[in-house]
Amino acid sequence: MEKPKTNPTTTLPGRKRASKAKKTTSEDLGVYINLLTDFGFKRIFGIKELMLHFLNTVLAQDIKNEIVDLHYENPERLGLTKYDRKAVYDLFCITGNGERIIVEIQAVPQLYFKDRTLVYVSRLIQEQSKKGKEWDFMLHKIYSINILGFPLDYEVPALGEKVQKVEKEVDNKTEKFASYVQLIDRDTKQLFYDKLTFVYIELKRFTKELQDLKTFFEQWIFIIKHLHELDNLPEKLHNEVFEKLFETAKIARMTKTEVNNYLKDLSDMNIVKNEIKARDRMIAERDNVIAVHVNALAQKDNVLAQKDNALAEQANIIAEYQRRYGKLNYQ
Repeated sequence: MEKPKTNPTTTLPGRKRASKAKKTTSEDLGVYINLLTDFGFKRIFGIKELMLHFLNTVLAQDIKNEIVDLHYENPERLGLTKYDRKAVYDLFCITGNGERIIVEIQAVPQLYFKDRTLVYVSRLIQEQSKKGKEWDFMLHKIYSINILGFPLDYEVPALGEKVQKVEKEVDNKTEKFASYVQLIDRDTKQLFYDKLTFVYIELKRFTKELQDLKTFFEQWIFIIKHLHELDNLPEKLHNEVFEKLFETAKIARMTKTEVNNYLKDLSDMNIVKNEIKARDRMIAERDNVIAVHVNALAQKDNVLAQKDNALAEQANIIAEYQRRYGKLNYQ
């Protein structure tokens, strides 16, 4: 998971960073790790058996044959020149059939996240191009799977725009928490290109309780969102894959170094969340000041309008008098 930097996503220009959150200690930990942390995510999904089960569940309708093998690749992708920014994926793997799969988890809000996913897949498209006349431009499929702890349409209003809450209300009329995005013909709605698929999973839109889970996909998303809140493996989730997941996720099985690394991830996440909350308060304060000025100007305009109306009425009275009695003579 790419560590958020000090930018418009976390801190407004001209203001000091928010005060650090209370440092997370081992006393704050439960039984299982939080999969929304970089440490927790890579600990679980870095296990091939678990990753294969997850991918086959998420991509069940998009792959012709079940993925039976994969290997993990270096998650860092350099730019074309030394001036280009490198892309760092959370996890990147290639299947036995050559399909490229990026799996990203982003717990805290980030601006332009859709743009980021496009930049990431563009690196995988470009690096498939081969030198020489023999290359026929054939590309392997690319899947970008993104697990988000914030709304996909997250945005921060610009100066003068109406403030929108970062935590937008979940539309209770729909249970759509996963979006599958591909290139289609705009007019016919037919799939134009099947080798590029973006999957966006919005955890805040997933509101099902344990007893309501019906599919492996729903079970996976429930675990990703709630694992750190559980004390044991629920009976409903008992199967060989999830048993291994829960056992691997036990904090009691971690070494002291691993616990310290996990604690650091949790603290970093809390600090960034606090900075975002502070940023949102600053935006609200800014817009409140703007609103006060706008109201004051409106009141001033109303007073001027009343004066104009009074002068217009006076002019009408004078005009009517002149029409009846002739031009006034003040000599």
